[in-house]
Amino acid sequence: MADARRYCALPSPFPMKRGGALHGARVAYETWGTLNAARDNAMLVLTGLSPSAHMMSSAQDPSPGWWEGMAGPGKAIDSDRWFVICVNSLGSDKGSTCPASINPATGEAYRLDFPELSLEDVANAAHAVVRELGIGKLACLIGCSMGGMAALAYMLLHPGTVRAHVSVDTAPQAQPFAIAIRSLQREAIRLDPQWANGSYDIHGDGERYPDMGMSIARKLGVITYRSAMEWNGRFARIRLDAEQREEQPFGFEFQVESYLEGHARRFVRSFDPNSYLYLSRASDWFDIAEYGNGSVMAGLERICIERALVIGVSTDILFPLEQQEQIAEGLEAAGARVDFVALDSPQGHDAFLVDIENYSRAIGGFLTRL
Repeated sequence: MADARRYCALPSPFPMKRGGALHGARVAYETWGTLNAARDNAMLVLTGLSPSAHMMSSAQDPSPGWWEGMAGPGKAIDSDRWFVICVNSLGSDKGSTCPASINPATGEAYRLDFPELSLEDVANAAHAVVRELGIGKLACLIGCSMGGMAALAYMLLHPGTVRAHVSVDTAPQAQPFAIAIRSLQREAIRLDPQWANGSYDIHGDGERYPDMGMSIARKLGVITYRSAMEWNGRFARIRLDAEQREEQPFGFEFQVESYLEGHARRFVRSFDPNSYLYLSRASDWFDIAEYGNGSVMAGLERICIERALVIGVSTDILFPLEQQEQIAEGLEAAGARVDFVALDSPQGHDAFLVDIENYSRAIGGFLTRL
């Protein structure tokens, strides 16, 4: 398989916010475009919980990326103009050091010995990539979903290193609904006997693996990533044909059930369960109010950038529109010129991955003015 990933060795030891340190750690990343002589056209993209660094296709890896419709030559994120960097989050199993990685102190996988992970750690690891590439100040920092929270941390922890910011469907802190959903996802994994307190077959090539827990966790996630409006429009109450139904008590009867099952089946062994647990909890822990003496607005007002675009969608139940408004107000109070875009996309939180036309118009329009 083609692989365009590059790797950045993190400082060793790499201190973690909540205690402990990593030794010999690294993060994976990919780049597109060319860094200009002034080194002032660099753009960093921080991802949601599960995506890899493969945001768009390239000559080295022509497979479609997770944001293929948004980024590439001549697209909204124009790699002919920008030097684009996408980092795989520290703690993710897509090439970065994570709970499935080997602990150099023991020669065995970290599993639950991996230090407690925060989104501040994710931000600091991404900043190490930018420094290794010799970039003093990013032209733009884009953060999507969980990556949007990490982006806020990045700008707080590394002031003066970002000129403009695009905040996509994110939040300055997790609200109770989001925490509750993620708690249920983690519980589904932990209560699967095959999770075995984190000691399952890490590479997903054996029988001891929490397939059921991961499946339920993924289904819960997919339900919250979309909106009731879209579920109604796509599936209504359409039942499966008789030959498609499960021949067991309370088996799948409706098309939406079958859709969720198929979605979960594709995901289950493609992402490390312990990585899922660590990144999920890191999302719950992040709270920008920690930087503002208990005030979200005071925390946001500590971020010093020139321009910002904040995008939210009215149907997002995971990161509600009012949280995007809060980010926009806080950045504006800090002195940034802020564009705020509220979209009515029916796809809910995942709209930024699906409603490419409207998101491209907003993001592309903003970037052309930088």
